[in-house]
Formats: sequence, C-alpha cells, structure tokens
Amino acid sequence: MSPAPAGDGTVSEQADTAQGQLRTLNLNIVSASLSTVGALLVVIDARTWDQAVVLTLGLVTALMTFSRWTAGRTRVAYPSLVVTAAVWLVGVLVTESATASYGLAVVTAVVAHQLPGRRRAVALAVTAFVSAVLAAKLLIEPGDVLGVLVQYVLVSAAVALVAVVLTALHQVVFGLAAELEEARRREAELAVARERVRFAGDLHDIQGHTLHVVKLKTALARKLVRSDTGRAEEELREIHALVGDTIARTRELAYAQRRLNLSAELENAKNLFEAAGIRVRVDREDDVDPRAGEMLGQVLRETTTNILRHAQASQVRVTLTKAGITIANDGAREASLPALGGLATLRERLEGEGGELTAALEDGRFLTAAMFPNLRSEAPLGQPGRTTDDHRGARR
Repeated sequence: MSPAPAGDGTVSEQADTAQGQLRTLNLNIVSASLSTVGALLVVIDARTWDQAVVLTLGLVTALMTFSRWTAGRTRVAYPSLVVTAAVWLVGVLVTESATASYGLAVVTAVVAHQLPGRRRAVALAVTAFVSAVLAAKLLIEPGDVLGVLVQYVLVSAAVALVAVVLTALHQVVFGLAAELEEARRREAELAVARERVRFAGDLHDIQGHTLHVVKLKTALARKLVRSDTGRAEEELREIHALVGDTIARTRELAYAQRRLNLSAELENAKNLFEAAGIRVRVDREDDVDPRAGEMLGQVLRETTTNILRHAQASQVRVTLTKAGITIANDGAREASLPALGGLATLRERLEGEGGELTAALEDGRFLTAAMFPNLRSEAPLGQPGRTTDDHRGARR
C-alpha cells in the first residue's frame, strides 16, 4: 500500500489542522510565556534567598493553577488565590518584593474567567485586599510615601497587567477554536441537508411523472370499462406494471441502490465529507467484486450520513477490498454503542445475501465494516489496484 501523497494546504485542511492543534499550541505558548516572565521576575527582583523563595512560591502556584484550569480542574483556583494573596502580603510587608503581584494576578484572572458573572465582584475584592496591604505598608513606612507608590503601585500594577494579558490570551484563542468547531458542525449539518434535498429531488423525479400517468390511465380505464373491456384491461395491466416499476425504483432509491456503482457512491461520500471539512483517506487493497458493489455502496452512504449527523469527525478512512468495505472515523461520542438505525436494515439485507455487517466503538473511533465472505475465496476478477487516495478538505 503506497503512502498518501502530501497535498497542498487548502482552506478545509487549515480548519482541520486548527481544530486538532490550535488549543495545544495556544496552551504551550501561553504556559511558556507565563513561565518565562515569572522566572525573569524572580531572577531580577530576588536579592536574598527569602525573596527568591516567596516569589518562586507565587510563580509555581500560578503555573499550577493555570495548568489545572486548562485541564478543566477548577477547584484548585480558590486555594491558590489564598496562597498567592499571602505571597503578595509577605512580599510587600516582609521581603519588599514588588513583583510578588505576578502570581496573584494570574490566579485572579483564572478565577475571573471561571466566574464570568462575578468578574466585577472578584476584581473589587482583590483590589480591596491589595489596597489594604498597601495601606498597611504606608503605616509601617509613613515617611516614604513616594517610594511605596512607585514600587508597589506602579511596578506591581505593570507586572500584574502582563500576567492578566497572558492569561486572557489563552481564553481568547480558546474561544476562537470553539467558534471554529461550531462552524464545522454547522457545515456538516448543511451537508446532510443538501443530501436530503438531493434525495427529495430524485424521489420527485421517480414518482411525479408516474403518478400523473397513473391518474390519466385510471380515468381512461373508467371510461372504457363498459364500452371496451379489452382496452380497459390493457390499461389496468399497464397501470399495474407502471406502479410495480415505480415501487422497485423507489426501493432502490431508499436503499441507495440506483444504478450507480460503488465508485460513484464513494465520490459522493468524499464530496460530502470535504464540504464538512473532514479529511478523507481511501485505501484500495483490491478491486471490489461488482456483485458486492451495490450493497457496499448502500453501507457507505448510510455510514456517511451517520458520521455527518452523529460524530464530530476530523478524519475518515475508507478501506476497500475485493469483498468488503470498512469505514473508520474519529470524533465518536464516548458513550454506549448507538443504535444502528438504517444500518440495522442493511445488516438484515446483507445477511440475506450471505454478507456480514459489524459496527464497533472504541476509544473515540467508530468502525463500520461490511463483508461478503463467500467472495474472498473465489478467483480474482482482475489485477488488484493498490492505491491510496488522501483528501484533505474541500477542493476549490
């Protein structure tokens, strides 16, 4: 099996990559920035071991709080707020470290993001605490008002601002990633809606003309039933044949069994996935037996609809063999195996024709496989074409 060719970047490929990597990249950048700035402040401001220990405690607490917050663990923020507040208190009143505000600013920003409806209350409470500490410092050193204001107001405010901006940056990028995911979900819904419209159009084409002809022939048969019985019987036979043909064509449409080969169904599935920004990889291990093509096409179409409607997929892999097809996708919900829906009906039909259909969910990946075991042991119909198609988003 040859490796998939590396294609040029497209809009959909960029969206797919962004969804998979943007949050990790953003977290790494912000964490590295917070660590670097905090370490520099410790090196610059710490002149004694006591100052270094106090500033390092505030920095470690802030980084741990940020890391837990990004992992969805929010309970640690409140104890961390107490620790960093104590660091600020000791830094101002004991060790005289103006940059002790760094850790408190980071943790305060995290708490504010956790409580969007109470951000003003959080800001007012922290401001009141900081003001109280500064007031205590002025009482201890009443003759150095200007020095206290410069060192513990201007410098501490600048340090705190840097911490707040870096922390807020993560939240901004996180929100953009969430909007991107929502846009892709809506695009998938639109793809399903377009498929339904196409189905409705095909159904209208099949039944619209037939019903009109049946209406005319029925009216004609009613007129001829007394005057020309033979002609009336002929019209009724034509009506019966026409209705039977329409039922067969409608059944073929409902089960995706119109005279389209598997390649046409595969192209349609790729177009739908690409429209939803989902990367598609097709592995052709052998030429599909034509006797299995129509049924496997039905499985592919039903699975495609299920993926677009029920999964948050970013990748789909289709594997074709002589006697079967396997469709694997990520983004499956970690829950009990969903009802097969339309696949349940197809499973019964496959079993009636000697085939098998299985579906399994494991580690966020959903696997659908259809196979005709009786075809695997027969002589090949032609030379196998071992190719791999890798589709990275919609073509423009």
